Amino acid sequence: MQLLVAIRRTPLLWLLVFVPIVLAAEHLRPEAHTALFLLSILGVVPLAALLSMATESVAAKTGDTIGGLLNATLGNLTELVIALAALGAGEYTLVKASIAGAIVTNSLFMLGGSFLLGGLKYHVQEFNRSTARLQAGLLFLATVALLIPSAISRADATPEAAFTEKLSVGLAILLMVTYALGLVFSLKTHRDFFGSAAHGAEDEEEHWPIGVALATLAGVTVLVALVSEVFVASVQDAALALGISQAFVGFIVVALVSAAAEMAAAFSGARKNRLDLSVGIALGSAAQIALFVAPMLVLLSYVIGPAPMSFQLWPGAVTMIVIATLTAALVTTTGRSAWFIGVLVLVVYATLALTLYLLPPPTA
Repeated sequence: MQLLVAIRRTPLLWLLVFVPIVLAAEHLRPEAHTALFLLSILGVVPLAALLSMATESVAAKTGDTIGGLLNATLGNLTELVIALAALGAGEYTLVKASIAGAIVTNSLFMLGGSFLLGGLKYHVQEFNRSTARLQAGLLFLATVALLIPSAISRADATPEAAFTEKLSVGLAILLMVTYALGLVFSLKTHRDFFGSAAHGAEDEEEHWPIGVALATLAGVTVLVALVSEVFVASVQDAALALGISQAFVGFIVVALVSAAAEMAAAFSGARKNRLDLSVGIALGSAAQIALFVAPMLVLLSYVIGPAPMSFQLWPGAVTMIVIATLTAALVTTTGRSAWFIGVLVLVVYATLALTLYLLPPPTA
């Protein structure tokens, strides 16, 4: 009942009609790549809004820290499904570009957008510095792990493929263990350090029952994954028709569409002065991709991929990840934000996107 009421009251959710349309069009007109590309974007947008509503209801019951972790996890399931489809097809360049792009998009565009949108409504907003520092620290650790294989490949003129593969597997295991220990640290042994900062105003919105919210989260996540598969299948040919490079598609377009659900929740939380939820989603999602999704893809490449995949990235991608990590760590040190800080972070993201669009990295 609550779901139907939300759909009737929210015009944006009326776009849900495009979800069955795009799924039907995939079977009826699979060659219409540009049309499927546009329809899939229209289908993801209302699903993202619906996922945002359900996540806010869960966060109201569990707290912003766990709510942010839950939203990041569900949002990254879509990213994982997209990457698995590309992994099985052997499109490792697209996989690596989408991983790097997701880290940069979440830690810059999503974080900066949250600061800007929240700052336009509230003079100054506060969030828990401990949570932000932990997520930034985990993200920096993952950046080091991603940097090492690429740095060694440049230092050694002829690094053996077997060495790079073994190093990547070892790093993948280390990162996944570290991520699991980070969850134990933040959710169990030192949970009292990671509560939400005091809000300027209480959120009096009526939330859905926890059962309805969780069921909606599960169902919408499946639909987002299905629509995202259509998007990935059509995006390459559509990019050629629209004159967009493959590197830009993987790094920017795929990352933005994959993170649409998380962005909706993060931006909505910032507008309601719940910046802990926004920061938790943005940095938590970036850290989760770097510490869990990327290592899992490396390990799964031995099972479903045509060949093992390593952590080795092209220098431009590594540089952008380092810049994004340092920027996110810098702007979250004080635990306070305003709209102009969001502008600064978004300008950094725009600089990287423009550079990649004009000078894309090699695809080989």
